[in-house]
Amino acid sequence: MICQLANCQKMVSITIDDVPNTRRFEKDGFQSVLMQKLDSLEIPIAIFINEARVYSTDSITRNFGLLNDWAQKEYITLGNHSFSHARYSITGVDAYASEIINGEAITRQLAKKYNKSLQYFRFPFNDLGEDSVQHVQVRNFLKDNGYTITPYTVESVDWMFNFVYEDFLDKGEVEKAKEIGEEYLRTTLAYFEFFEDLAFKDYQRTVNQIYLCHDTKLNADYLPQLINELKKRGYEFISLGEALTDKVYQQKENYYKKWGASWLYRWQATHEEQVGNMRKEPSTESITTLYNEILERKDK
Repeated sequence: MICQLANCQKMVSITIDDVPNTRRFEKDGFQSVLMQKLDSLEIPIAIFINEARVYSTDSITRNFGLLNDWAQKEYITLGNHSFSHARYSITGVDAYASEIINGEAITRQLAKKYNKSLQYFRFPFNDLGEDSVQHVQVRNFLKDNGYTITPYTVESVDWMFNFVYEDFLDKGEVEKAKEIGEEYLRTTLAYFEFFEDLAFKDYQRTVNQIYLCHDTKLNADYLPQLINELKKRGYEFISLGEALTDKVYQQKENYYKKWGASWLYRWQATHEEQVGNMRKEPSTESITTLYNEILERKDK
């Protein structure tokens, strides 16, 4: 008997890109507020590391310590996010191979130190290449080097919300920042509902969702609230490895472009179906407008 969506068990893995946020770490007095919040939640988290961030401030020794602190947490799964957050469709496979290998120099040592694996790779921008040739080339390289490409199903442009959020905070406009944080929560929950419905339509069941977000001030302040809201909606939080046991992740992709589309689109059979569903997503028009206004102001 097929369950009704509202009564099905819902599972999600929380994954965080662009770790460690060393600039935020320095700004917050050399503490990771996000990590402190996650410590209290007692759920599994996967992080995707850009090792170049260790060298992006003058406090390199402390930054090494920060990455070590992330790695030693029992609830953390380690992943490679390339060395410098390069875009694969621009660099091509030869240069990108160096990005992948350089991106594991520290992390693989930490994985060994804490008896963990390093088997997951996520593409910055979720850019798997500009065409099917690039897709196949990098897949083969990653497979030969023991990596699993890490997908996602739900994403809500949290990086854009964070950009606006921090701009308001920097200007001392705390109430406006709070409005952005609350809008981020509403929008993300709307995206979860949208992708739940899309998965149910395509597979007549719930699927193990994978949520993509970033190591930011916004998530330090609002990710715990989001997790609590998801709990209220019946979600159980599982590891990335457990999420990937869902058979949906064994499907062939039918999307060979460079744009960072959800895997729920990538599995759909035709471009027309993919684009048609993308157009039905919850609106992010208001945050996009604010984001562009800030960019324009800063460019002047």
